[in-house]
Amino acid sequence: MLIRNAPDIPRSEITPKSVYLQRRQIMAGIAGLAGLAVLPAQLGAAPLAAKRSPFSTDETPTRKADATSYNNFYEFGTDKADPAANAGSLKPAPWSVKIDGLVAKPATLTLDDILKPVTLEERIYRLRCVEGWSMVIPWVGFPLADLIKRVEPLGSAKYVAFETLVRPGEMPGQRGLFQPLPWPYVEGLRLDEALHPLTLLATGMYGETLPNQNGAPLRLVVPWKYGFKSIKSIVRISFVDKQPPTTWQALAEEEYGFYSNVNPEVDHPRWSQATERRIGEGSGLFAKRRPTLMFNGYGDQVAQLYAGLDLRANY
Repeated sequence: MLIRNAPDIPRSEITPKSVYLQRRQIMAGIAGLAGLAVLPAQLGAAPLAAKRSPFSTDETPTRKADATSYNNFYEFGTDKADPAANAGSLKPAPWSVKIDGLVAKPATLTLDDILKPVTLEERIYRLRCVEGWSMVIPWVGFPLADLIKRVEPLGSAKYVAFETLVRPGEMPGQRGLFQPLPWPYVEGLRLDEALHPLTLLATGMYGETLPNQNGAPLRLVVPWKYGFKSIKSIVRISFVDKQPPTTWQALAEEEYGFYSNVNPEVDHPRWSQATERRIGEGSGLFAKRRPTLMFNGYGDQVAQLYAGLDLRANY
């Protein structure tokens, strides 16, 4: 387990400020190297102490090199390699998250404010992309429910809306005349989904702080839903009484529903969702395909959330 490799560092000493200073020191030491833009996202990583979680799968994690170099983060470009190549320009510290809407205690919290009261956990989760590929990633984070309870949602709050950073100076994918997506990237969950014990706010992966290209410094992880629901680099969390707009549903409602639960029986209009390609298990004609599991294999824990709901109509 990766947790065995984590040094015995008191969690109280690992702060966003200390992580940022360490990144700056490392970056200064390599400032003369060519290709610096692709390096800071990983070179500044700091170890995170985290306890084991009973929610972890026993599947073999995807190689860190693959998980940090093959992903979607359109704010840095539309190709799979673009986030790793371009995310070094992002400054993940200082960072704050605005929490507003139907809550008794609205607040704007620094990352340090958010992390001080929580106990970090390592959770090894399956990740299924709507495009038909998958990974197994050891996240480090804490239940979103812990943060939700601190701000005390009102009885009228039914949904939670999330918003990603807009900073074109640091996110090259947000620059230019023709944009791949409207900004900011937005997502949402029903309140009961957000409160579910599996729903994680991640601040790290592979025993270290999150690389920029994977959503530093704070991202959502909802393992039973397609990956695009797990919004990255969060700057705002709002509690609302109506279903909030989400980026991909707004662009193509017939292709991307609000729920976006992993479901091998509901195909994307342009490809089957019955199987998936696990990254690291071959490529091209030699890529191994494995059956996709309902709710990505988390049905025992989450199926009750959708009792009586038509999962074909509510895809």
